Amino acid sequence: MKSPTQFFFIQKHILLKLLIFILFICSNNRSNICCNHHFANPSSLSLKQLKLEGYLSFEKLNHAAKDFGNRCHFLPLAILYPKSVLDISSTLKHVFEIRTRIDLTVAARGNGHSLEGQAQAYQGLVINMKSLQELEMKFKINEELSYVDVSAGELWINVLHESLKLGLAPKSWTDYLHLTVGGTLSNAGISGQAFKHGPQINNVYQLEVVTGKGEVITCSEEQNADLFHGVLGGLGQFGIITKARIALETAPKQVKWIRVLYSDFAAFSNDQEDLISSQSTFDYIEGFVIINSTGLLNNWRSTFNPKDPLQASNFSSEGRVLFCLEVAKYFNPEDTYSTDQDIDILLSKLSYIRSTLFLSEVSYVEFLDRVHVSEMKLQEKGLWDVPHPWLNLLIPKSRILEFAQEVFGKILTDTSNGPLLIYPVNKSKWRKGTSMVTPDEDVFYLIAFLSSAMPFSTGKDGLEHIIDQNNRILSFCEKTRIGMKQYLPNHKTQEEWKHHFGPHWDTFARRKSTYDPLAILAPGQRIFRRTADCEHE
Repeated sequence: MKSPTQFFFIQKHILLKLLIFILFICSNNRSNICCNHHFANPSSLSLKQLKLEGYLSFEKLNHAAKDFGNRCHFLPLAILYPKSVLDISSTLKHVFEIRTRIDLTVAARGNGHSLEGQAQAYQGLVINMKSLQELEMKFKINEELSYVDVSAGELWINVLHESLKLGLAPKSWTDYLHLTVGGTLSNAGISGQAFKHGPQINNVYQLEVVTGKGEVITCSEEQNADLFHGVLGGLGQFGIITKARIALETAPKQVKWIRVLYSDFAAFSNDQEDLISSQSTFDYIEGFVIINSTGLLNNWRSTFNPKDPLQASNFSSEGRVLFCLEVAKYFNPEDTYSTDQDIDILLSKLSYIRSTLFLSEVSYVEFLDRVHVSEMKLQEKGLWDVPHPWLNLLIPKSRILEFAQEVFGKILTDTSNGPLLIYPVNKSKWRKGTSMVTPDEDVFYLIAFLSSAMPFSTGKDGLEHIIDQNNRILSFCEKTRIGMKQYLPNHKTQEEWKHHFGPHWDTFARRKSTYDPLAILAPGQRIFRRTADCEHE
């Protein structure tokens, strides 16, 4: 028989071990502490009830708690690997119908390129949308209208390759093609073709959507238009896109790819604005900012050729704030001569530094998939899976000079942490009525601070320094009331989201109550909180 003293020490030892275990759990879920969700019972999602063609997994969940941003890690309860749209519908119906017993949330995950845990669901259910990739793409081709029906879990790079077999391609792209169709359509899908064709949400004819109640609804401009508009740019709040009908055009074979530099921002932005408003112009128009870069033009030589090698070799970028105009002209080999003439005419009207003209000719696929080449190089160096504290802003044209004067060279003293993109788009090319929020003016700029943070660094390439820079930029925009909107927005409270949507908030909230009344979907956006009845905040 143990003495009271021995019993005391045994109890103390047990309590100490329990405390250590609790601290371990908390430390591994420290980013989840703020989430006010109850633990769900795995039996509530039993295969017997759901009768799935695919399957649920309650093991090996870590990859669903990670994304490209590599900063938020919310471990789900389970992952659904659907083999059909019915799997997704049945699961959401089940979650909706057990609302009085459980407050489970559901997030659709594509290729994991969210930045702040937007496609994660803490102790909820993550749907692996890439499981639907096996569905065959269906093409319709005629003179009036060509399109392809694809699974929302399909990657854009695969849509490109399959379309090119028929001499076709989607009209509008993102800079990086290894993203899912449903993922970009839930945001907008913006790149250098947006000034001409609008973003990707402008180039879709029809969607199939599973709502937060588990309903499978086909929608378009003519059918269930409210849901169609809401889901496009809707951040996954009203339904999970399962299929999309994408507009196609005749695909070119080759691309003339051109870069030139400016030292004066006003000249740079004026040329960009003139180009996007001209009838005869390039097919792709972007730009980026380079601050205090060494050997810039030499770095370009691996892909581009200087028009004047001697002058280019004498150009110095060190210690300067420079602005690069990047443009492209699509063509077929038989049209090479006329394309070169068109390019010469367009370039002659621009005010760039003449010694900095660099040109390249690549295939259409090489051009569109250019970022993937950089990705592979970074992966080889172990520099791809690092934190990416990106900041994407939309700035109205009337305030862009003020923004540039404050941010480029003052807040930012160099651009060594990643690309800094900047280019204007025309709102007139954008579909009206979608959930995507933009500045009020007809022309606005996308400015993308695409930083990569070095793990464990406390210097300028560290996460803390980059986030501080981002906050200073946001603070400047707020203080000056510059009329900025975030693209791929990241807000922490519903009040911030109301400010983001402005006069469109009421429509956004109404759609939520209509199509996802329990706020089951996309909890990682932090817009609405899951409820157990049919009213949300």
